[in-house]
Amino acid sequence: MSVKATDHFDAIILGSGQAGNPLASALAKSGRRTAIIESKHLGGTCINEGCTPTKTMVASARAAWLARRGADYGFSACEAAVNMEQVRARKRQIVDSSREHHEKAFSSMENLTVLMGLGSFAAPRQLRVELNDGSQQVISAEHVFINTGCRSAIPPLNGLDETPFLDNNSIMELDRLPEHLIILGGGYIAVEFGQMFRRFGSRVTIVQSGRQLLEREDPDIAEEVQQILTQDGIEILLSSMASRVRPTSGGLTADVKTPSGPRTIQGSHLLVATGRVPNTDRLNLTAAGVATDSRGYIEVNDRLETSAPGVYALGDVKGGPAFTHISYDDYRIVKANLLDGGSRTTTGRMVPYTVYMDPQLGRIGLTEAEAREAGNSFRIAKMPMTSVARAREIAEIRGVMKILVDSTTEKILGAAMLGSEGGEMAAMVQIAMMGGLGFTALRDAIFAHPTWAESLNNIFFAWADESA
Repeated sequence: MSVKATDHFDAIILGSGQAGNPLASALAKSGRRTAIIESKHLGGTCINEGCTPTKTMVASARAAWLARRGADYGFSACEAAVNMEQVRARKRQIVDSSREHHEKAFSSMENLTVLMGLGSFAAPRQLRVELNDGSQQVISAEHVFINTGCRSAIPPLNGLDETPFLDNNSIMELDRLPEHLIILGGGYIAVEFGQMFRRFGSRVTIVQSGRQLLEREDPDIAEEVQQILTQDGIEILLSSMASRVRPTSGGLTADVKTPSGPRTIQGSHLLVATGRVPNTDRLNLTAAGVATDSRGYIEVNDRLETSAPGVYALGDVKGGPAFTHISYDDYRIVKANLLDGGSRTTTGRMVPYTVYMDPQLGRIGLTEAEAREAGNSFRIAKMPMTSVARAREIAEIRGVMKILVDSTTEKILGAAMLGSEGGEMAAMVQIAMMGGLGFTALRDAIFAHPTWAESLNNIFFAWADESA
């Protein structure tokens, strides 16, 4: 479908992420003339740079780790030398397949125009699109949806502008294994890539400015995570800050301030994982009348409406939990309200997430710190994975389960499930929370033996003794 200058649509979507893509499809199928603007690849961060490629490579790293653990299962271990070119090729194939699925679906969809280029506001609900072929289009619409996501934050570190470094995307394009990977940051990206490349065979040092890894987690869970990564051979420097980096003939040197004094670390590669910033700086939001906060995130209400009439923001670009499933739920909220006559909001929705280290850390609901801050009266059920039959049988005994239960209602407030299938276990707890079930429903349920789910009986076993 061709686009004329100042062409008018029913809807324009900026960005083809996990909210933008399904929304474009839903709007087009409803008969609304829709344009979607994407600068690089359909599918957004998740498919191209986030979930799909990273979890593909996490799986490759786990396979190499398991191969080296043969003795734990009664057979001879193998060296499992990793070929990064083959790992990368596998990752690219899976990403390409996912991307091609979207491209094929959109190419034949009626009422949908795909514009490959950079879009920015020229006026309220009017956008100027700098197309990748060098031409320009100006388009407008009754409704505009911003789903432009985030990118890696680059810290103001002395020497970084002269030192080659990697981010979460470029590190997955390496064709050879780093000899010594230095990681700045201690969040999800640092933990996942740190363990991944250690399992591939790299030496890894994590430099974290905070007092713990994964600063959103309770200290006891963060300590368990740190212990696991240390067991894997990763060096972790907490309460430490890189003051300077500089290139060397063999890679780079990082000057680091640590609690025990200054250190100079020689590395072959540097991964900067110090946070994310929203892709709003090139959108010319002032022309649209769209307000942002001090960090550049778009401000929205609980229906995802911005300060500008007819303009919405979905996904990471609006701040809040930066997870693919939240972006997709943003789409469902907008669809329900605009197309289905509903009245859905973001108020009170549960935010599960999983850190894809190994073992996984699955989270749902309140942390212990959040529950205390909210003034809740609660009890804590906690059990190490060494007490889980399934974990012992498959030699995956690292981790811990932690569940918070309201002392009065006996309903579950939150859970941290650090174990081999922590994400799936947290989802089971979430289902109980969604149903308003008390902890006794899990304690007394009959789950197949031996499964991970069965541990939801046993974690409350001591409480059953107390009430007897």
